[in-house]
Amino acid sequence: MYLKKLSLLNYKNIAEADYEFDAKINCFVGKNGVGKTNVLDAVYHLAYGKSYFNPLALQNIKHTEDFFVIDGVFEKEGRNENIVCSLKRGQKKVLKRNGKPYEKFSEHIGFIPLVMISPSDNDLITEGSETRRKFIDSVISQLDAAYLQQLINYQKIVSQRNALLKYFALNHTFDKDTLGIYNEQMAALGHAIFEKRKQFLQDFIPIFNSHHHNITGSAETVTLKYDSQLSEKPLSVLLDENLQRDRVLQYTSTGIHKDDLSFEIEEHPIKKFGSQGQQKSFLIALKLAQFEFIKKQSGVLPILLFDDIFDKLDETRVEKIVQMINNKTFGQIFISDTHPDRTENIVKATHQSYRIFNL
Repeated sequence: MYLKKLSLLNYKNIAEADYEFDAKINCFVGKNGVGKTNVLDAVYHLAYGKSYFNPLALQNIKHTEDFFVIDGVFEKEGRNENIVCSLKRGQKKVLKRNGKPYEKFSEHIGFIPLVMISPSDNDLITEGSETRRKFIDSVISQLDAAYLQQLINYQKIVSQRNALLKYFALNHTFDKDTLGIYNEQMAALGHAIFEKRKQFLQDFIPIFNSHHHNITGSAETVTLKYDSQLSEKPLSVLLDENLQRDRVLQYTSTGIHKDDLSFEIEEHPIKKFGSQGQQKSFLIALKLAQFEFIKKQSGVLPILLFDDIFDKLDETRVEKIVQMINNKTFGQIFISDTHPDRTENIVKATHQSYRIFNL
């Protein structure tokens, strides 16, 4: 599977652009601010129906314009697939496959397997648990539509339960039976989601360890751990135990929406004790593991987007990554970089076909 053509209209800082891509490596080079990352984000947009960097859809429309259109032609399983994502101010975003609009964007997730590696991934280390949960959920959801639906339903029930807790507090009342209905639904969905996350991480962590070993040459010992309250007790018990606390807080304080991943280096939090290069290596290993996991589970080579990949990495680590790209386990790759000569030397060393776009 690969992206053959891409057309952009009023997307971020790009007024209009058309690209035809190589099936292997495509590089966007130029100074900061010219739109290299925006092209990669447009490709991501076609796979997920949203921007990797900006959750506010309207902010992806070029300043002073009223709409944007992203139009891509992919080759998948020997046939062309035309994916179009568009947004007009005052209207809902539209996502179409071969001219037919999706009723729910969730139906499209996983159709175009894709992994983005970007400097903004540092949020996985520096931000709160929600960011890391989203990472877990995005990987599983690409491969398991039922999981994505369970997650959507669980989040709805948590919102409804929170609204009920606020209603109780505001009206100085309490109805245990009504709350119990939400608890039962939450417990059933929460258990199913927990089991899938647990199984995913059992499969994922060894892949991550292998990639980190390859990038660093085993220079560092890192660990990735799944932290969940459900590891200790069933959610139904946790909800009962935290009932009084939830009534005071007026929201649901326990459940799989509190799960987290802990990132450690030499048994210490990498956020505090890892250098910039060590953190970058950790994150690249995490994303390459995501790539390999999706490839194994789906049987399709995902598209790989490397945004400003050589930032904060020494030459040895860059060389290791290039060696990994050089083997045939990767499909189509997009790279953005500020140094044209460096990029060309790197891609030449892979002995793969490539195209370079100077922006």
